Amino acid sequence: MDALYTAVATATHGRDGRAVSSDGVLDLALGVPQAMGGNGQGTNPEQLFAAGYAACFGSALGLVGRQAKVDVSDAAVTAEVSIGKQGEGFGLAVILRVELPDSVDEATGRKLVEQAHQVCPYSNATRGNIDVDLVIE
Repeated sequence: MDALYTAVATATHGRDGRAVSSDGVLDLALGVPQAMGGNGQGTNPEQLFAAGYAACFGSALGLVGRQAKVDVSDAAVTAEVSIGKQGEGFGLAVILRVELPDSVDEATGRKLVEQAHQVCPYSNATRGNIDVDLVIE
């Protein structure tokens, strides 16, 4: 792969620490969610993954929409990232909820979402590793 861009971030103290990007644009307090026994103060890795996946999938959808000459610029993507016990460790699962503009018919929308799932780097990275469900709303 020829990298077009490389993001660099450093996290200290795990889930109860801080995450900072090399350019300083991202600088977040991290915290364990209340559902996992924490105080819920701070962003958690699952939220960061959900935000990145939703944004990336939205961009992939825009790309395949432009290629198909279908306007999906008003689409919204919500990523739900769950963490749970898996064997001796932990695993993730994702639901991608894609809200398409009313002007896009169901068959076209389904085709574009499936194409975006083939193009999106997050989808490619997770394929075969975690469950990803696509829901069109």
